[in-house]
Amino acid sequence: MKSPTRAMIMAAGLGTRMRPLTNDRPKPLVVVGGKPLIDHAIDRLVAAGVTMIVVNVHYMAEMIKNHLAGRKDVDIHFSDESDGLLGTGGGVAKALANFGNESFFIHNSDTIWVEGYGAALDRMMSRWNPDQMDALLLMAPMVTAMGYEGTGDFMMDGEGHLSR
Repeated sequence: MKSPTRAMIMAAGLGTRMRPLTNDRPKPLVVVGGKPLIDHAIDRLVAAGVTMIVVNVHYMAEMIKNHLAGRKDVDIHFSDESDGLLGTGGGVAKALANFGNESFFIHNSDTIWVEGYGAALDRMMSRWNPDQMDALLLMAPMVTAMGYEGTGDFMMDGEGHLSR
């Protein structure tokens, strides 16, 4: 199946758990490994064939817009939530008109990973079946997660089924 060429990056959050790093910048612009978090996400999506990205913004929205104005490798649109945060579901719902009936990736702006065997987005899309699925979630085992020490949000059985 053809991989989506559109994506949404969730970048509207307040970044409160990353303070003081987010006192003077939004979380997507925190630098990790020499570049802002949002650039890691965009680079990964562009490498997977994405040509259009919608970025939702709220906290320090103009900083994100100004930073991304320099990107010429992908068509970037903004879904502005300056009037009030909508949460993940509300943010996606507000941006849906940008995607028509096409499948699209949703990527958190603060998610980066080191590739294992093959590109993770390519491996995920090899499992995508629009006749049987409304959504497909890319997850990583807790033992491979960096910078997170919680208990996790999901459990996966041997057949790949998730429970919370």
